[in-house]
Amino acid sequence: MKIRIKFRKYGSLKYIGHLDVQRFFQKAVRRAGIDVAYTTGFSPHQIMSFAAPLGVGLESNGEYMDVEVNSFTSCEDIVNRLNQASVEGIEILSAVVLPKEAGNAMASVAAAGYSVRFREGREPAFDWRGQMAAFFARESIPFTKETKRGTAEINLKSGIFAFELQGDSIYMLLNASSAGNIKPQMVIEAFLAAYHDTLKENALMITREETYTNIGTQEAPELVPLAAVGLENVYA
Repeated sequence: MKIRIKFRKYGSLKYIGHLDVQRFFQKAVRRAGIDVAYTTGFSPHQIMSFAAPLGVGLESNGEYMDVEVNSFTSCEDIVNRLNQASVEGIEILSAVVLPKEAGNAMASVAAAGYSVRFREGREPAFDWRGQMAAFFARESIPFTKETKRGTAEINLKSGIFAFELQGDSIYMLLNASSAGNIKPQMVIEAFLAAYHDTLKENALMITREETYTNIGTQEAPELVPLAAVGLENVYA
């Protein structure tokens, strides 16, 4: 049985990397006494997978991992056990039981929603709030991306599904699939470059608000949170 667990990462733990998060949850699952399933073979390990890795320095209210268990009492019990075994900076928000046909967390990711703010004193030199709507209305948003073979010119426009200016915060819904993964910093850099400005060092505060999967089609997408494909009120 596969359980999809949603958690938030905040505070000083935003500075630990994805591999450290994996190792933390491997230990937390054992401390919580969860009947996790293991692979077979010479070096068995917990059957666990994560959705899109979060960049170092980013906070999140919508991280996900899938874990396979041999048995459990209830989704609520798993949340309580993991929170008791957790530390400040990682909070378990929910757990759902996945249907057999559900794909794993990483393969299911289609989009992610972010809140982005400029740190005080590191804002752009121009009236960025007044120019943002016109920028996102452009037919093309070019960006030069670093690749293993050098650089490549891409168009970010098709991967920006939504944006909204909310006071001093910018909300953006971006393509987060493996085929077209777009980072919020890329969008901000392209925005500033269009007005002959550059992003100052450590200028952005970014929070991933939610991670989405597509339950529709490629032609008619329907984005829902990764937890929406499971069942929450399930008991053994």
